[in-house]
Amino acid sequence: MAAAAITIEGLATDYPAGAVIAPHVHGAHQIVHALGGVMRVLVADGLWVVPPGRALWVPARTRHEIHCIGRLGMRTVYLAGDHPSFPDRVKVTTVSSLMREIMVRLAENAPAHQKPHFTALLIDEIAALTFEPLHLPRAKDPRVARMTADFLADPADNKPLTEWAHDLGLSPRTLIRRIKEETGMSFRELRRQARILAALEYLSLGDKVTNVALDVGFESPSAFIQAFRSVTGQTPGHYLNRGR
Repeated sequence: MAAAAITIEGLATDYPAGAVIAPHVHGAHQIVHALGGVMRVLVADGLWVVPPGRALWVPARTRHEIHCIGRLGMRTVYLAGDHPSFPDRVKVTTVSSLMREIMVRLAENAPAHQKPHFTALLIDEIAALTFEPLHLPRAKDPRVARMTADFLADPADNKPLTEWAHDLGLSPRTLIRRIKEETGMSFRELRRQARILAALEYLSLGDKVTNVALDVGFESPSAFIQAFRSVTGQTPGHYLNRGR
C-alpha cells in the first residue's frame, strides 16, 4: 500500500505524575512516544512498560489504559489506514533519532504540505523497528493473575513457589503447570520479568542502580545487572542512555 493511502495526525500532551488515561480505543493505529516519564499500559493480553525514549505501537481498535509514572511528555502519531509493515499486536519499540523528530514535528502541527513526506519516512521507520520484551502477560486464571499482579506490586517479595501454591490453594506442580500454560514462562522467569519492569520504572525516574537492585528483590547489584541484561540484552546504564 502506498504511503499516500495512509493519513497521519500528531498530538502533543503532557500529564502530571500519577495521571491515568482511562480505557479507550482509537479507530487509527497509533505510536505513543514518551519524551519524559514512564508509561505503564494495560491491554487485554497484559501490561507493557514504556521507558523514556521508547514508544508503544497500538493497533487500531485495541482497548488500552495508560498510567503515568512520573511526569509524562507524550507525543502521539495516529495512522489511519493499513500497511504491510504495521505490527498487528501491541509492542514496545526503539525510536531512532529520525523517528523521534518526525513524531515531534507531527505532534507540534507540522504544515499540511509536509505530511506526505513525513508519512513516507515514518512508514520506512516503522518497517525497521526493533521491538523490546517489556511485557508482563495477563493470565486468565485468576490465581495466576493475582500472583502476577503481586509480583509487580511488591517485587522485593521473595516468597517461594511452595508458599504461593499454598496461598493460592494449588499444589506446587499444578501451579508450575498453570503458570507455563497461562504465560509461557516459568515461575522464576515470570517473577524476574515483573522485577525488571518495576526496575525500569524506578531507574527511569532517576533512582540509582544499587538502590533499585535491592528494592526489586535482587541480592546484589551484580545479580540485578545480570538479570537485566538477560531480559533487555544490555546493562541498565547502556539501556537507559540509548533511549536518551
